[in-house]
Amino acid sequence: MLTIFKKEIAAYFNALTGYLAVGLFLLATGLLLWVFPDTSILAYGYASMESFFQISPYLFLFLIPAITMRSIAGEKSEGTWQLLLTRPIRRREILLGKYFGSLSIVVLALLPTLIYYYAVYSLAMPIGNVDTGAVVGSYIGLLLLGSVFTAIGIFASAWSNNPIIAFLVALFGCLLLFYAADPLSQLQFLSPYAYEVSFLGIQSHYEAISRGVLDSRDLIYFLSVACGFLWGTQLLLTKSWKSRRQIVLQATAVIIGTLLVNMLASVYFGRIDFTTEKRFTVSALTKQTVSELSQAVHITVLLDGQLPAGFERLKKATNDLLNDLNAYSNGKLTISFINPLAGDAAQQQANAEALAELGITPTNLNIRTETGLNQQLVFPAALIRYGDDEMPVNLLQNSMGVSHELALNNSIQNLEYAFVSALRKITSGGRPLIGFTEGHGELDNRQLHGAIQSLMNGYEVGFVNLDSISLEGLSQLKALIIAKPTSAFNELEKFKINHFVLNGGSVLWAIDQLDADLDSLRTSGQHTAVARQLNLDDLLFTYGIRFNYDLIADMNCAQIPLTAGKAGNPGQIELTPWLFYPVFIPTTPHPILKNLNGIRSEFAGTLDTIAVPGVHKAIVLQSSPFSRLLNPPATISLQLAAEIPDPEQFKDQRHPVAALLEGNFTSAFLNRPVPAGIMPSTMVPDRGKHARMLAIADGDVFKSQVNPSDGSPYPLGWDRYTEQRYGNESFLLNAVDYLTDDTDIISLREKEIKLRMLNQAKIKEERLYWQLVNVVLPPLLLLLFGLVQYEIRKRKYRIN
Repeated sequence: MLTIFKKEIAAYFNALTGYLAVGLFLLATGLLLWVFPDTSILAYGYASMESFFQISPYLFLFLIPAITMRSIAGEKSEGTWQLLLTRPIRRREILLGKYFGSLSIVVLALLPTLIYYYAVYSLAMPIGNVDTGAVVGSYIGLLLLGSVFTAIGIFASAWSNNPIIAFLVALFGCLLLFYAADPLSQLQFLSPYAYEVSFLGIQSHYEAISRGVLDSRDLIYFLSVACGFLWGTQLLLTKSWKSRRQIVLQATAVIIGTLLVNMLASVYFGRIDFTTEKRFTVSALTKQTVSELSQAVHITVLLDGQLPAGFERLKKATNDLLNDLNAYSNGKLTISFINPLAGDAAQQQANAEALAELGITPTNLNIRTETGLNQQLVFPAALIRYGDDEMPVNLLQNSMGVSHELALNNSIQNLEYAFVSALRKITSGGRPLIGFTEGHGELDNRQLHGAIQSLMNGYEVGFVNLDSISLEGLSQLKALIIAKPTSAFNELEKFKINHFVLNGGSVLWAIDQLDADLDSLRTSGQHTAVARQLNLDDLLFTYGIRFNYDLIADMNCAQIPLTAGKAGNPGQIELTPWLFYPVFIPTTPHPILKNLNGIRSEFAGTLDTIAVPGVHKAIVLQSSPFSRLLNPPATISLQLAAEIPDPEQFKDQRHPVAALLEGNFTSAFLNRPVPAGIMPSTMVPDRGKHARMLAIADGDVFKSQVNPSDGSPYPLGWDRYTEQRYGNESFLLNAVDYLTDDTDIISLREKEIKLRMLNQAKIKEERLYWQLVNVVLPPLLLLLFGLVQYEIRKRKYRIN
């Protein structure tokens, strides 16, 4: 076999056509990756070789049949095949020698492409910011693809005596096996078996492994298919010795055996994730969620068509994740990608209106190109359908205040959380109910618009009037949110809250103990912050929390616009730090605040926890060390914004602003008569079921700012003055997930994927240099190899 192996490689590189085929492969690859804008790594902008591994199958369709076409067919056409059979070598050894010889040529053709990795490595920002593990894994996938295509090429070469026909048969066979399964799986009558049908083709396996993930199912598929074609080649070479019945039986046995091996592999499988951040390794919670699906789930992703590079990356990441989820769901997920903007203007409008009813709105992108600035609408969302229920999934983290690339990277990090959270909610009998209290001057519908819109992706959200709702109605809620009440709660309402807590309900308290707001300051120039009479202190004290009557002045704060100018001159609006709008930087490792941006607040206070048996308490948010407290009656003036704060006065300590409480809370109505309006027979247990609370000493933390021009609310956390996005929305979503007992899923938000960009300044300066290196150098290396090999042959066979 070794002799045949050496002979195969030598024969290929002794002919000019061998160098021509590999040279054209390297030249075409270089041009596609480094010159042509649609597939250029330089235009893509990310320090990744994904483009190379995406276009390689297309180029292999021509390269590998060109390598294998003369392997056996050439021997037959030249009359050397029969001579070869007379040698003391088994047909199997001849076959394997030619196969591994051809595969080695494929490997040699790939070696110069390592220059592309060096180029990406050098152009990354900073240098070396490349996921090398993913590249290694992807090369393994490319080699496995080459092994199957080579086996098909050897089969075609054995099937015909004409090398040209062998080339065409191999090209058709590779094309058919690679692409045919995916369109077949989308046919209506095959839709129940879409996953199984797509599994038969090479494309789904190559796309899975080319990410840098070596899955045992993909590995066994490639090896079994390659072995199957080699076995088929063996049958072709020995068919003159066997009857047609024997050939049919053996071919059937090979096909059935290949299918059985792959079916068994699909049940028991493992994987190695070569990527640095293990970004394709799904959590145990995710595996459990999808493996327990009782019926089919259809996921429609609204990202298709011509997309900018960043959204192509988001689309690919979404497709990768959903394919991984499908693998663990035993094929219960059906996945489709559509373009809602396809069709004529009327169809696009109808699609947009239908999606708007589901809460999905488009994002308008400003795309800078070489010809100028273009606008494009995209719908970065997905729809999950489970039975008769349908739930939207937002795929794009709001990009306000952060770069476009970072926002997309954050969105990719959040994909697993977004889909698993939606799957858990839609399969658990509907979305949990969340109620905002009303009737005490709380934040209104417009001020809570951003909070409600954020929560509506996974929850049913509404308003609750504690005075009129029954205890049974209140018990339907999973969580109660009390957002900035300004008037007192009566005993009946407090009893209902207490009853809700004792029965395991969770409460989010966002309380301002002092009456202070910027509008009053703008009207009179100063304002005296006085205590509000909310009548909640006794209730909260029983649970183990006390909201203090004070205000935090923090040097780490947001800005407000103030008019600056001398008397008699028109004022100029300037943004000025406002000490009473603290920005709290999360430092706790608790999952509801881990990795969040700063939390913006307005006139926040402090709180203390009180020891209560059976209740665990944890401070989760604090002021900065450069803060101090003001106690009532505190007079606040806008003049304070014009003064430069003295750091010596702010060398205080961190003050607690938010606390989590969980456990079995004691009843605040223990040994007290029930209030009027409650049946006297209502049972009031001494201690309730396990429940959770989050107490925040700021009533505005979940308030959306409002556009003064049209009255429309901004997204939660968006600062209209500085045009940046704070972490208030993520804080709310994490908090509600935690309060509604979906604690495990919060950990999915902790996945971090490093942003790897190319150095655009370096590309602008050195574009031509890197294009020449990657387009010209690989063929030059091939030419150098040819010259060296020619010189060796010349010396070896020189006649003295």
